Amino acid sequence: MRALIMAGGAGSRLNLGEKPLILINNQPMIRYIIDAFGSAGCKVVVATSPKTPMTRNWCRANGLDVYDAGGADYIPDMVETVRALEEKHPLFVSVSDIPCIDADIISTIYNAYRESGKDACSTWIPSKTVTSCRGGMTYRTKIRDIEACPTGLNILRGDRIAEIQDELQLVLDDPRLAINVNTRADFSAAGEFLLKQRRSR
Repeated sequence: MRALIMAGGAGSRLNLGEKPLILINNQPMIRYIIDAFGSAGCKVVVATSPKTPMTRNWCRANGLDVYDAGGADYIPDMVETVRALEEKHPLFVSVSDIPCIDADIISTIYNAYRESGKDACSTWIPSKTVTSCRGGMTYRTKIRDIEACPTGLNILRGDRIAEIQDELQLVLDDPRLAINVNTRADFSAAGEFLLKQRRSR
C-alpha cells in the first residue's frame, strides 16, 4: 500500500524552520514517519509545497518519491497529489509531525480497516491520553462516548479522494499517537518519549 506523507506546512508556530526537518534527537522529524511506514511495507511518497523547499530537496537527496503540491492547504494539496499520482487504490495519508508512530501501529490500523469493509479509516486517540502526553491536539469530538482527538493518520480510497467516504472511526489508546508536534512543549515531549523508547529496546 502507498503511504502519502503530507509535508507542505511551514510550521510557523514552532519558529524552528521547516517543520518536517526539525531535528529530534539528531534526526529530522519526518524521518521517523518515513521509517515507520517503510518498516510496515508501505511505498512512501512525500507531498511538499512551495513552503517547504528544503524538505523537498532533503527527500530527493534521500531517494524518496516527492510530489510538490500547490501549497493551498492540507486537503487541497492531498487531493491534488493523489490525483497526480493516479492512485486508485486505498492509501495511507499521514501528517509529518507524529514522530512516535511505529510499524506495529500502522499494521493495527490497516488490519482494522480491512476487517471493517469500509471505504476509509480515520484514527483517533482519547483526549485524556493526549493531555497526559502534553500533545498539541486541540480538536475534540465524541466517538462512541469517548472524547477523542484526530491523530492525522488515515486510510482513504484514492479513486474517491475528493468525496466524503464511509469511514471506520478507530480509537487507539496508544501514547505514541498522542504527541503531535505543534508547540515547543510537544517538541520536547517527542524527544523525551523517543529517547525512552530507544533505551527500553
